[in-house]
Amino acid sequence: MRFLANENFPLDAVEALRQKVHDVLWIRVESPGISDREVLSRAQAENRILLTFDQDFGELAFRSRLPASVGIILFRIRVPSGSVVAEKVAKVISLRDDWYGHFTVIEEDKIRMRDLTVRSPILYRVCSASTSLHRVGAIRIKG
Repeated sequence: MRFLANENFPLDAVEALRQKVHDVLWIRVESPGISDREVLSRAQAENRILLTFDQDFGELAFRSRLPASVGIILFRIRVPSGSVVAEKVAKVISLRDDWYGHFTVIEEDKIRMRDLTVRSPILYRVCSASTSLHRVGAIRIKG
């Protein structure tokens, strides 16, 4: 998969995804200091799912209605260390292959997804036993 890691994304997590053979560009190296709007625009132009810890991207996608159909993954997890974040990011990304086209919030114990292609208010959940989507809810992440 193709990802664009926001400037605030840990290097350990970027490297962990690259080791899993994902194509990951990192804003901190590629274009440090650019605005969130520019980051989102670049992700869209390069067909890369945006990886971030910055909640402002939800505002840009839904309130400002900027093009974001490629997908955004917002991590809302505590950051005890870069290696722990890297392990969690690699594990969660490997759970699914349909990150494109969704605004996804990954929390400590659940994943919430919203379709960006139709800007639907419906939230989805992922069953822990499978990778199918189910309306309204969230999943629990173990481990």
